[in-house]
Amino acid sequence: MSILTPVQRLFDWKIRGVRWIEIIGVACVGLMILSVYIAKAGAARESAQIGDLERQIAENRQRVRLLRAEVTRLEQPGRLEALSRGIGLAPLDSRRQAGETALTELAPQPDPKPVIVEPTVPAATGAALAPAGQEAVQ
Repeated sequence: MSILTPVQRLFDWKIRGVRWIEIIGVACVGLMILSVYIAKAGAARESAQIGDLERQIAENRQRVRLLRAEVTRLEQPGRLEALSRGIGLAPLDSRRQAGETALTELAPQPDPKPVIVEPTVPAATGAALAPAGQEAVQ
């Protein structure tokens, strides 16, 4: 019975006519309501972001489909042939081939090595270049 007496006194303790255990209970319920509200608001925000990302993905898929269709149209052999003939290009004759001996003639010529010219020192600055402790000879 001695153990129950201090516990009973804690439950019976009142603040302005209200037991303190009831005040703590109401505070806990209030904190739970607040935490559920915060979690729900965060979930709504995440849901909105997911919706935006899904919309962007759908737009990008549409853009990719349009770009693939444009590439297919631009790479049509008939169109490319008409464009090449318009600027004066024509297919090469398949019999026109180079032999092994002609390959050296077809290779591009290497550029000649550049000539590097050493800079000259003017006579007026010769005194400034003289070693320390010696005077420049004039």
